[in-house]
Amino acid sequence: MHANELRPPKGATHNRKRLARGNSAGGGTYAGKGLKGQNSRSGSKIRLGFEGGQMPLIRRMSTLRGFNNKWRVAYQPVNTGALQERFEDGAEVTPESLRSAGLLRHLREPVKILARGELTRPLNVHAHRVSAAARARIEGAGGTVTLIEDAGNETATEE
Repeated sequence: MHANELRPPKGATHNRKRLARGNSAGGGTYAGKGLKGQNSRSGSKIRLGFEGGQMPLIRRMSTLRGFNNKWRVAYQPVNTGALQERFEDGAEVTPESLRSAGLLRHLREPVKILARGELTRPLNVHAHRVSAAARARIEGAGGTVTLIEDAGNETATEE
């Protein structure tokens, strides 16, 4: 079989119905548009989303989208299981060493250590934030936790 021999299955195609060409042609008089009204007129097309003058859904919903907090600080999370895989016993874990180990995308955002995964190595961790469970795992394995002070890290100044 060749490409020029391909045909659609029998009955799959239909001829276009020619409208407004007389009643004997099957689409005369109103040509499928019904009687009067906006949609029966020539050139009639209501724009997408128009609801007859009622405030459209798309414009009603735009007022219900919350807000962006301009003071939000986005932390880069690092789990204790990743520290276990990438660092040796007694290693210093800093944002720079995490970046070189491939655990951080960049050094612009602060780092938070989270407690997913096991940790059995004693590590000296320096981070901007540490969850309580992660601190317990690190100190339970014989390591230490040091918080890095930055502008907006209130807990580092308290301890």
